[in-house]
Amino acid sequence: QVQLVESGGGLVQPGGSLRLSCAPDESIFSFYSMGWYRQAPGKQRELVATILNNGRTTYPDSLKGRFTISRDNAKNTLYLQMNSLKPEDTAVYYCNAKQALAANIRDYWGQGTQVTVAS
Repeated sequence: QVQLVESGGGLVQPGGSLRLSCAPDESIFSFYSMGWYRQAPGKQRELVATILNNGRTTYPDSLKGRFTISRDNAKNTLYLQMNSLKPEDTAVYYCNAKQALAANIRDYWGQGTQVTVAS
């Protein structure tokens, strides 16, 4: 079972920035896709950003320009840089990693890190 360890959440004022980190316990190259999702109270989990092994990134239109996903292969770490944060960005943020094994795709999730945007 792959472990994804997240860090970097916390309380930030509106307009502020945070950077989340996700470190898997095996090589980042073993995942063909990694990403961030979030879940606010009473809402479904939603996609925040994904990045493929080739570096291609995707974002929902609502977050383009404020959030940036990246990966540092040397540090074996995935990041999410969040700028111009808004109260509606408050949620638990989850790291996700997808691994192709034979004909199956396995999804791994981190434990989640709380991000609270409030003054």
